[in-house]
Amino acid sequence: MKKIIVLGSTGSIGSQTLDVVRKHPDKFSVVALAAKKSWQRLVKQAREFKCEAIALLDGEAAFRAQQELQDSKIVVLSGKKGIRTVAGWGEADMVVSSMVGMAGLVPTIRAIERGRDVALANKESLVVGGPVLMDAVEEHEVRLLPVDSEHSAIFQCINGENPKSISRLILTASGGPFREWDAAKLAEAGASEALKHPTWEMGAKITIDSATLMNKGFEVLEAYQLFHLPLDNIDVWVHPQSIIHSMVEFCDGSTLAQLGAPDMRTPISYALSYPERLPPKWESISLELMQGLTFEEPRRKDFPCLDLAYAAGRSGGTMPAVLNAANEVAVELFLKERIRFTDIPRILEKVMGEHSTISKPSLDEILETDEWGRSRAREVGKACSSEG
Repeated sequence: MKKIIVLGSTGSIGSQTLDVVRKHPDKFSVVALAAKKSWQRLVKQAREFKCEAIALLDGEAAFRAQQELQDSKIVVLSGKKGIRTVAGWGEADMVVSSMVGMAGLVPTIRAIERGRDVALANKESLVVGGPVLMDAVEEHEVRLLPVDSEHSAIFQCINGENPKSISRLILTASGGPFREWDAAKLAEAGASEALKHPTWEMGAKITIDSATLMNKGFEVLEAYQLFHLPLDNIDVWVHPQSIIHSMVEFCDGSTLAQLGAPDMRTPISYALSYPERLPPKWESISLELMQGLTFEEPRRKDFPCLDLAYAAGRSGGTMPAVLNAANEVAVELFLKERIRFTDIPRILEKVMGEHSTISKPSLDEILETDEWGRSRAREVGKACSSEG
């Protein structure tokens, strides 16, 4: 019985993680859960899985959860400190890090410091603090298992291979809801349209990132940290059917691909049970799904966030933290309909252009850079809003 903690349990990945646990009660138990502010859903989860502790980032939400759980022995914590405490709670074997955005970095490092394996769905942790996080993984001798379908695919394809034989990684992207929209139409795209993802069910922020191709840019930076290939050896191709999740090209010309139905429970299950594989309790891939698979190059001019991610990776240091901070702010402004869809990359490029990179930052310097990036992005976003 593997004991797990889920950070971000009320979100898309967290909820699907609990569904995997629910379908394999003989394999997993849940020690603790954490969320941002969805206290009612978190309380329901905590009761169902008989958790020892929960944490909510929002203080008011934590207070309401505490009131609701007075009849139980479940410990309720709040704030950033509470999330960090839950990440290191009890005698857990693994922490699933699926909180959205920068909020997941410090709790993920806390889990590693406590000697827990981490199933990582919070890509921002690697994007923003990759060297710090990977150093902690090495120091504490834990396993970092990717949950993103693309990185899980690469992880499976290279398992048992000589790292020196890998020549290229190919990440696939669905293309998002605007894959066939022209530049003029993109300028008029609204939040409700951007949230209609054609193949995946995800949270609002990640869905917008998919629409801008920023999500794929983050995955490039994540792959760079996980698999140690130069950025020029990590490519992106649009694959609308979302059946092939990634491919690995080897030095002899061979290419391995991992295929699966577009269901995140499959890579989640693999990360939780690794190195074993569990029988699926949901739909698996069929031959019918593999008919008519297509690929196309991403339209980089119309979706510049992808190249901004490559640029941030080449700058290194604190630049990816600036990219992430500005993007989180820009996406929030777009969802509130204060800026246009095409303003998102403009804000990112402006804020990145003003940043002086720290080449080998400490965790504190990364956190300070994040604050600066958010503040400056709000200012730039306000100017965009007043312009149009």
